[in-house]
Amino acid sequence: MADLSGGSEAVPVALWPPGEAPPAFQYSPDSVAGADGQIDPSEVTFPGCSCRSSSCVAPQCPCLRLGHSYSGLRLVLPEQQHHQPFSRPVFECNSLCSCGDSCQKRLVQRGLRLRLQVFRTERKGWGVRALEPVPRGSFVCEYAGEVLPPAEAHRRIQAQAPEQPNYIIALREHLHDGRVMETFVDPTRVGNVGRFLNHSCEPNLFMVPVRVDSMVPKLALFAAADISAGEELTFDYSGRFHNFPGASREQSQPVEEENSLRKPCYCGSRTCASFLPWDSSLFSTPASSP
Repeated sequence: MADLSGGSEAVPVALWPPGEAPPAFQYSPDSVAGADGQIDPSEVTFPGCSCRSSSCVAPQCPCLRLGHSYSGLRLVLPEQQHHQPFSRPVFECNSLCSCGDSCQKRLVQRGLRLRLQVFRTERKGWGVRALEPVPRGSFVCEYAGEVLPPAEAHRRIQAQAPEQPNYIIALREHLHDGRVMETFVDPTRVGNVGRFLNHSCEPNLFMVPVRVDSMVPKLALFAAADISAGEELTFDYSGRFHNFPGASREQSQPVEEENSLRKPCYCGSRTCASFLPWDSSLFSTPASSP
C-alpha cells in the first residue's frame, strides 16, 4: 500500500483510491521554518525539568506548572463543550528534560500513531479518515507546515488566485495581559497529513496549541468525541467548535462582498454556515510588520 509520508511517519499514511495521488508537496511530520528562516519551530528555548521519575506529575514538574497536560495519553476534556471545548495552554516536557522519552507528558511530539487514510471525496477534494477507532481526547495529528511571520503569510495569501485552495492557518491566542499572539502555518509546499483535513461546521476534531521546546506551538488536533473507523476527520477552520444556530459571527466587510469571495461549504451538517470560514484580516496588508 502506498505511504503518502514516504516512510517519514511511524505509521504509514494510506491513500485511496489506488493509483491516484494528490498534487505533489514535500511531506514533513513536523513544522519547519519558512523560507525566510525568521521563525524556527525546532529551536529549544524552554529549560528542561530535572524530574527523575518515569512520568512527570504536577505540581512537582515545572513544565506542567505552566498549563494543562494529559491523563493516560489523552487530553482531559470538559463534559460541556461549547464553541471551543478546550482553551487552556498545554505544555509538554522537552528535549532538555531529565524524565526521558517514556514520560507520558510527551504526546504530540511523538507524532502520528493512528492509522489514517487520505482519500478522494465526492465534492471536497481530498480528505482524511480514520482506519481505526479513535477515543475521545486522543491526539490525532499535527497541522504541520512552514511557520511564517505575519508579513509573509499575508503576502502568500494575497498572491493566490481565487480558485486556489488556501491552506494557511492563522492561530490567535489571547493572553492574560491583553496581547494577542499569532502563529501562521502554511502546509502548501511543506506539510503533513493534516493539510488534507476538511472543514466541518460540526467537526469531530479540535485544534489546541501545544508547546514543547519553545513558545512556537505545535497545532495539535484532538478527537472531540469517540470516532469510528472509516469516519472522515474534520475540524472547524474558524477555530470555533460548533456553529450553533444563532451563533454570532464577526463581520468586517459587507456580507455581499464577503460572500462573493468566500468558498461554499459542503460539510453537510445540520448547522452548516453555507460558506467556509472567512478571515478578512488575512486579505489586507498589515499596517506594520513585527
